[in-house]
Amino acid sequence: MRATLRDSLTAALKARDRVAVAALRSALSAIDNAEAVPLEHQRVTGDEHFAGASAGVGATEAQRRDLTEADVRAVVENEVRERTTAAAEYAQRGLADAAARLHAEAEVLSRHLDA
Repeated sequence: MRATLRDSLTAALKARDRVAVAALRSALSAIDNAEAVPLEHQRVTGDEHFAGASAGVGATEAQRRDLTEADVRAVVENEVRERTTAAAEYAQRGLADAAARLHAEAEVLSRHLDA
C-alpha cells in the first residue's frame, strides 16, 4: 500500500492536485511515524561532551519497526477516520470550506483502502 500511496503522490504532484498531495503526504508521514521506535527502547550511551549521545558504528541510524500491510492499512484507516471526524466538527461550526476539503482528503485516502 505504501508504494501505491507514493505513486499516487507523484501523480498528484504532477497534476497539481493540492488536496490529494496534502492527504497523501500526511498519510505517508503517519506511516513513517508509526515505524519509529520509542526513545526508551533505543540504545543510547552517555558521552562526557554530549548528554545522551550515541556512539559507535551506525550510531546515527534511527531504529525503525517493520510494519505489516495490516499495520499500514490501520494507519491509513485512522487518517481517514480523523479527517471524517474533523470534517463533521467543522460542518457543525459552519466552516463548510474546511469540511469539504477534509472530506475530499478522506475520499483520496479511502480509494487506497478500497484497492
